[in-house]
Formats: sequence, structure tokens, C-alpha cells
Amino acid sequence: MPRAKGSRLTVKDLARDLGMSVSTVSRAFYPDAAIAEVTRQTVLKRASEIGYRPNPFAKSLITKKTQIVGMVVSDLTNPFYPEVMTRLTSLLQKQGMNVMLASAEHPDGIDEAVDLLLMYQPDLMIVLATNLKSHARERCEAAGAPVIFFNRLSADGLGFGVSCDNIKGGMNAANHLVDLGHRELLYVSAFPDASTNIERRQGFCDQAVARGLNPPQVYEAGWFTYEAGYEAGLAVKDLPRRPDGVLCANDIVAIGFIEGVQEGIGLKVPKDMSVIGYDDIAMAAWPSHRLTTIAQPLEEMMDATVRLARDLASSIGHEQHILHIPPGPLVERSTVADRRKHHD
Repeated sequence: MPRAKGSRLTVKDLARDLGMSVSTVSRAFYPDAAIAEVTRQTVLKRASEIGYRPNPFAKSLITKKTQIVGMVVSDLTNPFYPEVMTRLTSLLQKQGMNVMLASAEHPDGIDEAVDLLLMYQPDLMIVLATNLKSHARERCEAAGAPVIFFNRLSADGLGFGVSCDNIKGGMNAANHLVDLGHRELLYVSAFPDASTNIERRQGFCDQAVARGLNPPQVYEAGWFTYEAGYEAGLAVKDLPRRPDGVLCANDIVAIGFIEGVQEGIGLKVPKDMSVIGYDDIAMAAWPSHRLTTIAQPLEEMMDATVRLARDLASSIGHEQHILHIPPGPLVERSTVADRRKHHD
């Protein structure tokens, strides 16, 4: 099909090439449009041969759907979220949805990231690693873009959410340490307002008390980062009581904490202190870390998110709800010791 170099193929060019009307050719690209199947296949085959692709923006004017999923994230330094973004994006693309990412370096920049995405009229928003203020969520919903929170819950408890049962995960970590003879526990807390941090802390501390121990000490590291974990490790020397078992708010904090404890104050993990992380990121299994951790049920969480995204993008009605998925197993590696012989 001769055309000017660099010019874009249009539906008119394809129709002219096939000797069909523009309306007939256009209908071939809509699965629900009324058109003979043999005609549809003829159009699609020729479009593939000449490299024609339908204009998604023109299509959105007709369907009122952009097939765009806005993804908001503010914690890309945590290896958990790049892993999630890569896999979740792939799953959404298989459903015919295109992901547009907006990142905020700090939680205070989330509103700006949301406003940027809303300019492109996404069908829905997925929020990772951050809380969204109520007015920002309401602004999305008013624009026709319902919000799904992944691995976090909205501050007001409204909207859609898919999360691990972090309370149960914290409980599992406490039970594991108590069962192995640990008696002085510590929780290394991260971002204080994050629902993941709040719930893991609650499950861990409450279960330790339920098992007959004193309430665990809590150290506020401040962030879900290696640096925050390292500083928490150094701070162990200043705690009123030296812990023998520790749960960190996530894996990257745990890795930093272990290195702070070992390099900064000369204690050994797990000989002097057992440490458990949370997430089971790829780095946790590296030979240099071998971190015992609570696994996130990522496959189930992502599948549930994609199903919900597909339904919301297709305007299938859903009551706003939060789905809590049971945590994955405790993955035993090399950072927890059996201390029962010391208490016999």
C-alpha cells in the first residue's frame, strides 16, 4: 500500500485497500460489533499484513473506556514493589489493559501523582505502597476511576483493597519465635501510618502476650528502607533489654537490621539474636542473607487484583470491599535459632 514515508496508516487507508466502507472495517476491531465473522477475519488479516493498528484514543471516544490503569507508587526503593509492578503490569496487559505509572518520591507528593494520571482519564487506579487521602480517592471516583489499594488499606477504610492478612502474619512470626524458645521479643516498626506496619505490629505483639511473654519492645525505624533497618540494628545496644527474637516490618528493613547488629555492635545472627522479615522478596533468598521471613501470598493477591480491575474497567458493579488473603508460609532459612535448650 503506497503512502508517504513516515505517515500513519489510518482506518480510511485500510478500508480503501480492502474496498470496504470505513464503518465495516471499524466494526471488525470491536469483538461485540455486528459483522460477519469471515469479514472480520479478512479485515484483521489484512491489517496485520500492512501493520495497521486501531487508534486507542479514537476507540475510547466510542467506548468511553481508555483501557488505561493508573498505577500510583511512592516506595520504589523497597524491592518488593518493583517485583509486584513488573508482574502485575504483565497480568493487566494480558487482559488488554495498559498501565500508566506515576511515582511520588514522598507520600506528600501522592496528590500530584493522582492529578497527573487523571488527566489521561484512566478506567481505574491501583495504589501501591502508599496511603491515599480520602479527598484524593473521592476525586478519582468522581472522575469515574475507582481505586484499588494493593497491599495497603485506605486511611478511612473505604474503597477497594487487596491485602495480605498482616495480623495473622505477625501472629505466625510470634508463634514461631516463642515455639523455638525466644523470650524477649522486639518489633522493628517502619512507616507508622502504613496499614501493613500497623497490622504486623498488632498481630506480633498481641500474640506474644497471649503466649505468656511480656509485651515486645518496639523500635520506630521510620521507613521501609535498608538504611532505617541498619540504624535500628545499631540502636539495639540502647534498648532497656536485649531482644533474642525480632520481627522487622519487611525484608529490606530486616536485612539492614541484621547488618547493623552484626557490623555495628558485634552481635551475631542467629547466635545472639534471631530475626524474621516479611514479604519474601527475591533478595531474602540470596546466599548472603538467607533471611527467614513471612511470605506474601503474591500470586493470590495479584490474581484477585486483576479480576477486580477487569470487572471495574468493564463497569461490572461491585460493592466497595477489602479482601484479606491469608499470609503465605513462614519460610525458614538461616536467621532464626532454636533456643529451647537454653530454657530447659
